[in-house]
Amino acid sequence: MDASGSHEANRAYYDAFSQRYEAHRGQNDPGGYHELLDELESAFVRRYATGRDLLEVGCGTGLVLERLARFTRSAKGIDLSPGMLAKAEARGLDVVLGSATELPFEDAQFDVTCSFKVLAHIPDLERALSEMARVTRPGGVVIAELYNPQSFRGLVKRLGPSQPIASQADESHVYTAYHTPEQIAALAPPGCELVDSRGVRIVTPAAVAMRVPLLRGLLRTAELALCDSPLKRFGGFYIAAFAKRA
Repeated sequence: MDASGSHEANRAYYDAFSQRYEAHRGQNDPGGYHELLDELESAFVRRYATGRDLLEVGCGTGLVLERLARFTRSAKGIDLSPGMLAKAEARGLDVVLGSATELPFEDAQFDVTCSFKVLAHIPDLERALSEMARVTRPGGVVIAELYNPQSFRGLVKRLGPSQPIASQADESHVYTAYHTPEQIAALAPPGCELVDSRGVRIVTPAAVAMRVPLLRGLLRTAELALCDSPLKRFGGFYIAAFAKRA
């Protein structure tokens, strides 16, 4: 599929997804699975972005970007889907329409450039990472989250049925790739080196498990305790921080 075709397919997928994206997120499921993921992702970014200028690539409806804006000097988001961006704009966030493989920003404009649950759906991943590095200032950090096949989540996604995301769309309608922690480390953009990582969703077998009252607290405690431990390599979502050399 060429780049334009990929963009159109992804835009259609996420526009459809935007209609029910927050059904079990944010205020609709406080303390739930997705809120835990958002917390773990934003807390990792806080290490590098406090008081600095940040860009989130693939900001969606702005749930994570809203958290990031609380501790950054400036927080901007970009997304391919007008449907997703409409909800981010309703939150009062600074967002623009655009593609991860052609970021509409000048070189070295941000201190931290991050992306969550998006890069795995971009066929030209290396170009997207290169673009993120291009708009990051020397001495800044590129934070990339990818899907790990060596995890409970990876096993479920490969062996289980595709989950519906809208009335006439499911997960099979979007390109999805998986990378091991070793493969992710090798994806360091030009001029960057791996300096940190975190595993998210290490012991949670499925999102629905956190809707069980007795399990929610136990799983949350375990995920918070293990995200930076040696077991992080088994996180379904694997976050890598690449420092851009000064």
